[in-house]
Amino acid sequence: MKIQNKLNINDRKVYHGWYIAFVSFISIGTVLGTTQFVFGLFIIPFEEEFGWSRTEVNLALTFGGVTSSLISPFIGNILDKYGPRKTMIISIFLVAIGFLLRSQTQNLMSLYIFTILMFLGVPGSTIMPASKLIITWFPKTTGRMMGGVTSGNNLGSAFAVPAVATLLTIFGWRLTHLIIGLSLIILLFIILFIVKDDNKKLISKKYPSRKKDQLLSPKSKILENIYRNQIFWLIILGMTLQQFLRFGVVSQLIPHFDQIGLSLSIASGLMIILSIGGASSKLIFGPLSEKITARIAFILIMILQTIGLLILLYSESIMFIWISITIMGLGMGGVGALTPLVFSEIFGTKNLGQIIGVSRVGLVAPAIAGPLLAGLIYDNYNNYKYLFWIMIALLILSIICFILASLMHKNTHRNISKPSIK
Repeated sequence: MKIQNKLNINDRKVYHGWYIAFVSFISIGTVLGTTQFVFGLFIIPFEEEFGWSRTEVNLALTFGGVTSSLISPFIGNILDKYGPRKTMIISIFLVAIGFLLRSQTQNLMSLYIFTILMFLGVPGSTIMPASKLIITWFPKTTGRMMGGVTSGNNLGSAFAVPAVATLLTIFGWRLTHLIIGLSLIILLFIILFIVKDDNKKLISKKYPSRKKDQLLSPKSKILENIYRNQIFWLIILGMTLQQFLRFGVVSQLIPHFDQIGLSLSIASGLMIILSIGGASSKLIFGPLSEKITARIAFILIMILQTIGLLILLYSESIMFIWISITIMGLGMGGVGALTPLVFSEIFGTKNLGQIIGVSRVGLVAPAIAGPLLAGLIYDNYNNYKYLFWIMIALLILSIICFILASLMHKNTHRNISKPSIK
């Protein structure tokens, strides 16, 4: 009887994968929300205190984005070799130290160095380890869980904007940086105690029909063959072009809203709507990808991004600005959830960390050109109109790349499945 009661108690225990999913959700939201999404809140304080130009301040984000992209293949290798837990702990530590040091910024060089240090930890504390953990702990509901966990980016950003804006108003930018850094140290200890790379006993109990090979998709190939695949490079190109919107536009939205006469509270509200739209996108397109494929879902979100940016370009009333930001959010949010799903459904999961890492090298281009282009256009034309048109053109090219990749993949599978006639 005692043995039976013990078994019943164990059966009622919460599956540990849920704790890991929640911590991954928090890590993604906290890191991306504080390093990237609220960067626009610091632009004007930096300009006012140090007299720097918009281009000079944006270069910090450029250097950070380049660093994050170039370090990603190395992080992917570490992730596949040592697991998500160790990768996340080291990465969160780097982000925290970056914020603590950036609170002591005195010149442009120190701003750039501390931002680079901060961004060294971004890939290993966000989507890359979360993807590995979700695919491991939730092998049968990967799309849905990926959508939920990666929505941490948007919901975390929705919380980060008003929180950081309030801290800036009360304490100033230096103390705000210190508070963010200390908060990340607390997150580090939570990860230390909660995250586990794998637990075959628990996972097999939750998913008894899972076979050992189920985590290694039959589509898995040798990395060298993947890198020679035209479909792989079309996807990389499409994802790279799409990221110009994030690097070139999102960080400039608050300064743009300020220029057209919106108050900081309204601008912050719009950024919250962008975040909520992004979270909704992940919760919609993550599960939808299980039905229509992640590739098709990715095409749909890029169409939404294009429509949203077009409306913003021609918005003359606050109502249309709200609508444009909502649509943009619905388009942008799904990227984080769908990126690992696109690669895993085509190339499998055996080397997923390295594949995602290599794909992020392509982000060097938008990381460099995006903020730099935004700063140059603003400094020369005193508005972002031409920037928006350039981004729309790049989004259209990105959609074309994904359509071609999807057609090529479909034809490849049709040819393979077609019986040979002798």
